[in-house]
Amino acid sequence: MALNGISKIGVIVLLLGVAFFTGCAACSNKETREPEIIEDSLVWYPGRTFSYKIKFNDLQSKQHEVASRIGLARPPKDRADAASMRKQLVEIKTNENYIVDSLTHSVPYLIPSAKRELDSIGAEWADILRRNGLPHYRFYVTSVLRTQEDIKYLQRSGNINSVTQSCHCYGTTFDLAYMRYDKVTRSREYMHEDNLKLVLGQVLLNHQRANKIYVKYEAKQSCFHITVRQ
Repeated sequence: MALNGISKIGVIVLLLGVAFFTGCAACSNKETREPEIIEDSLVWYPGRTFSYKIKFNDLQSKQHEVASRIGLARPPKDRADAASMRKQLVEIKTNENYIVDSLTHSVPYLIPSAKRELDSIGAEWADILRRNGLPHYRFYVTSVLRTQEDIKYLQRSGNINSVTQSCHCYGTTFDLAYMRYDKVTRSREYMHEDNLKLVLGQVLLNHQRANKIYVKYEAKQSCFHITVRQ
């Protein structure tokens, strides 16, 4: 009996967890790994269970070290100061794979290598969805380059994750929401946010294992905090 749209997607996502979560990484380094599945907030396969927090736990100190080394020579003081650094930065814009959110405490600029990495994540995300016959969605970029002025405003508003020496001040770092997505494909089929989180987590794990990025799972902010390493 034919599967309906929702059931079919559920089966495909389950297979994605088994075939892709370590499969893509294995293809890149020719190693064979046991299959893993992200479901809700867990990564699991028989006999073992991990949380997103364990998989994506590259701490602020580690991310800040590489950000200050390869990013802007100094954090911008304010928006005008950031604008004066435009020759070192590339603007990021909403495209077919991701949406740049309405940024209130950051500006949509990254250093070139971080922009290329963001685009690469978007391309791999879209490829996994396409190759598995899943509807196309876009993920949200929720924070990019912050100025010292932005950091102070966030701290005054009570954002505990806004540290004075933020990785976001160097143009190397961006946040991706994991519970918000924009459906592009016009069809009756849909994917639950947890399953889309699975796919995004798959892509980020591949890039983390390839030493391209550091990733921190931010539960309270509902985002993946990502710093480019190269």
